[in-house]
Formats: sequence, structure tokens, C-alpha cells
Amino acid sequence: MATPERFSADELTRFAETLLQKAGLAQVQAAAVATTLVDGDLLGHDTHGLALLAPYVKELENGTMTKSGEPEVLSERGAALAWDGRRLPGPWLVHHGIDALMPRAREYGTASLTIHHSHHIACLAAYLLRATEEGFMMILASSDPAVRSVAPFGGTQAVFTPNPIAAGIPTSGTPFLVDISASITTNGMSNRLHKAGKQFDEEWLIDGQGNPSRDPAVLATDPPGTILPLGGLSAGHKGFGLAVLIEALTGGLSGFGRADPPSGWGATVFMTLYDPSAFGGQDAFLRQMDWIADACRNNPPRPGVEQVRMPGDRGMARRAQQGKDGVALHPTIAPMLREAGQKYGLPFPQALTS
Repeated sequence: MATPERFSADELTRFAETLLQKAGLAQVQAAAVATTLVDGDLLGHDTHGLALLAPYVKELENGTMTKSGEPEVLSERGAALAWDGRRLPGPWLVHHGIDALMPRAREYGTASLTIHHSHHIACLAAYLLRATEEGFMMILASSDPAVRSVAPFGGTQAVFTPNPIAAGIPTSGTPFLVDISASITTNGMSNRLHKAGKQFDEEWLIDGQGNPSRDPAVLATDPPGTILPLGGLSAGHKGFGLAVLIEALTGGLSGFGRADPPSGWGATVFMTLYDPSAFGGQDAFLRQMDWIADACRNNPPRPGVEQVRMPGDRGMARRAQQGKDGVALHPTIAPMLREAGQKYGLPFPQALTS
């Protein structure tokens, strides 16, 4: 395979922010979205980073993403908040939510926020460092009530989205950054392989009749196939259970979900910050997490594995390396962004020379 082109993270961020503003998004929201998308690519989540920029611009152009303003506060009770996101940009809403929760978590030990009618929130891992760098543990979950692509375990008709959930856990060194889905793969990866005419290496889907399949094209048939829950054909009851939990946290606690008419591509969001000093103590928390990190990283690896990595180790290493050497964009992303920029007379950054 050809070596992927690399681009300056700062130049990509400036391009994304400028493009979003030219499409009508207010500057403060554009800055939050641009930074979050580039952070997704820096961490290696290249289906949920700048791959989303052109679709976001189309949402702005179509009027299906709100361009300015604030969320509507639906409920505010000390450590519990609920917002109507008014279809404002998801990345800005999540960062705005972290800003709202931090002082409350310091005061009460924990604070939670639900957001319904958010627009899409991109890569969940991209938000976690804001919390861990301040000593907080963070839980973040998302669902999209307008989309169905994952069937319950044993069923053939989609009910859920992949339903991601993420956790940022501080340690004395590299934080743990957990970012997983209740499904065995994502819509973004399925769409990418479908467009490329490729298949998954394993049977991660079922067709409309419930037969196992590696071909993402089954998601577009009539009747459509679905993505399998995490655990696949043998242990998908575990992913099914996780999906139900995430639905309760997002749609249940926010009061808006799959029981309501769909309102377009977006997200229903749940997030909580925990201050360890309000529980067993910050030092005790770090001592426990550091022990877990050492026990796992120093675990004798099985054949073919160089070393056990903690969740987030690879992403943080990629982030540091790509921040220095340039962001290696997936080959489909730069052409899409060049086309999006041309409409506004905005040139895409030049690739870095080796």
C-alpha cells in the first residue's frame, strides 16, 4: 500500500474551522467542532474525525444543523442537568457540557448531563482528555434515535445504533481512554467498506433473513440486514445488554429517544464527571488504577502479541507521533475535503514533504 499523505494538525484545524464558518457556523462552535474532528484523527479514529467534516458542512447548508445560539435548559437540579441541544453542533455541545459539569462535580463529587436533539457528536474519545487532565473520571454515551442498524441479539430487524460509550480514567501516567460500541462494528466502517467494494474479515453482520455475512452491502438490501451486537453470533447477548443500558442512559434519562418520531441525523447524549477526591480520595484512586496498569502492561503476552496495551495507549502514542510528523489521513478524506473547500474558494492544506 502507498504511504498515506500527512498534513499539519494545525493547518487541518484552521481549514476545518474556516470551512465551517464559511458554511455559516458561528466561530465559537466552529472552533470546537474543528478541534474535535482533528483530535479524532490524531487518536486514530479516522471514521469519526475529519471524515465527518464534509457531511457536517452539508447539514449546515441544508439547515439541519443549527448555526448559533445556546441549548435550552430543561432541568437543573444541583448535580443533574438536562438540555435540549436544538440541533446545535454535537462537539460544541459536549464541550459546553463539560464546562457546565466541572464546577458541579467539584462541589457535589459527581455531576451528570443529558442532551437530546444534539447533532452528531463525532469521536467520543476526543473529549476524554479534557476530563482526565483535570483529575476527573468521565463517562460519555450516545445513541441516535433516528437511525437503526443493529438488531437485538437473536433478532433480524434493527432497533439500535452502534451506541458508543466511552470512559476517561486518570492515572499517574497515561490515562485509560475506553471508547467502545455496543455493536461489533460501526456504521462508519460499514459504509467505508461498502463504498470500496470490500468485506469484513469476519461475519459481523446478518442479512435480512438472519444469515451471517461479511458483506456490508447487506445493510442496503430489502429487507435490510443489520450489524451484530458486540460479541457476535456466539456472545451477542452481552452487546445487546450494553445497548439497552446506553438507551436507558441516553433516551431514557433525557426523555427523548426511539419512542419518539425521528428528527434527523443526530445524537442523544449522556455524560457524567466523577471527582475521585469526593469518594476514596484522589491518591487512592490513582494507586488502584496504577496497579491495574502495571498488572496489565506487564502481563506475559500470548503468542503473536508484543505487549499488552491499556485502552488508549495506542491512541495516545498515535496522537503524539502524528502531532509531530503530521496527520495521516485515510485516502478517501482529503479528496472529499478538497471538493468541499472548492465551493467556498478555500484551498485544502498541502501535504507535508517527507
